[in-house]
Amino acid sequence: MGYIFGRSRRRKIKMINQRDIVLIYFPFSNGQHSKLRPVLVISNDKYHKEFQDFIGIAITSNLNTRFHTIKISNNNMETGILKQESLVKVDKIASIEQSNIKITIGRMKKDIFEIVKNEFLSLI
Repeated sequence: MGYIFGRSRRRKIKMINQRDIVLIYFPFSNGQHSKLRPVLVISNDKYHKEFQDFIGIAITSNLNTRFHTIKISNNNMETGILKQESLVKVDKIASIEQSNIKITIGRMKKDIFEIVKNEFLSLI
């Protein structure tokens, strides 16, 4: 895996890839607070090499039914393990600096990523 240098902190950060699930402080929609949670990386790898940010979608373990969510489990993981079944909250996106990633949990399989991507595209 490659490494890049974050401009603001000048420390090595691990290169991320599209479909990675990372752990990060994700901002609430009010912009006032954030919560440590898993986030799906939707931006592409070319973007990650050009910019210090990535575009991510929040993931929650709260399985209460709501619109614009996709249920995922360990069956949907190419690598890594989710602690429990979760929902990808497709309408909760943010641009986040790569150097803020705490860990990479794993990578989502391509087929479920396409479902998430299509749900996102239905919103725009």
